[in-house]
Amino acid sequence: MNNDLLVAFEEHIGITKALDKSTVSSYIADIKQLHEHLGKELLHIDSEDILRFLSSFKNKRTLNRKLSAINSFLNFCHKYDFRHKKIKIPMAKIPKNLPKYLSLEQIMSGIELIDRKSLIGKRDYALILFLYASGCRISEALSASRNDIVDAWLKIRYAKGEKERMVPLAPVALDALKAYLVESDIRSEHIWLNYKGDMLSRVSAYKIVKKYLGVSPHVLRHSFASALIIGGADLRVVQELLGHSSLITTQIYTHIEQKELSETVNRYHPLRSKT
Repeated sequence: MNNDLLVAFEEHIGITKALDKSTVSSYIADIKQLHEHLGKELLHIDSEDILRFLSSFKNKRTLNRKLSAINSFLNFCHKYDFRHKKIKIPMAKIPKNLPKYLSLEQIMSGIELIDRKSLIGKRDYALILFLYASGCRISEALSASRNDIVDAWLKIRYAKGEKERMVPLAPVALDALKAYLVESDIRSEHIWLNYKGDMLSRVSAYKIVKKYLGVSPHVLRHSFASALIIGGADLRVVQELLGHSSLITTQIYTHIEQKELSETVNRYHPLRSKT
């Protein structure tokens, strides 16, 4: 029964819910781990079983990731009448940390170190600007093809949940991209290539951004969103540009706006400046 149930659950989250392949694989692995740990039929587990399994994970983020898979599985079982008792375990509370982000000055200062006389240098320079200008995930950037850029707009086709969205690109990023593509004599549908002409890997992209900015590519996504929020952009517009399915996910950036406002008041208000 367990195998048939897992196959049905996998089809449900992969097709009906349209979760991306990595999330589907992760959920299935977590449910299998739960089953192996408990050693009993999945339809017979109860709240105590789940809590006992979760108690072995000290990291709250790891715990919540496992719990997300378990709750999704249990909800599926209840919805389709595999089990009558509905169980949902609340997530562990995790303190909200402000996402790390870089200012335009920090980014431009870092990429000025790139030697743009070489093709690789032009690629690295263009890639960093592309990530900052679009706010796309690194997987989305690496999957982008030349045909996905039309009239200064980027079509993001490989987003989470297979959703599609359009993002405008800043002229400076487009100029850097054109300079890179003009020099490249490798013909490929993909934009970002390694020296062999193969699609650039996530590891290589990480190393490029880390080398010049000291951060991961995802920080450039945060930097994109933070710059828009601080500049006064509507939260729903930022949600659309980032491809977030829920506004709640985007709301973390309002904390950045509040932090900026607080620092501005503390710096300039006459009463705040008095000690």
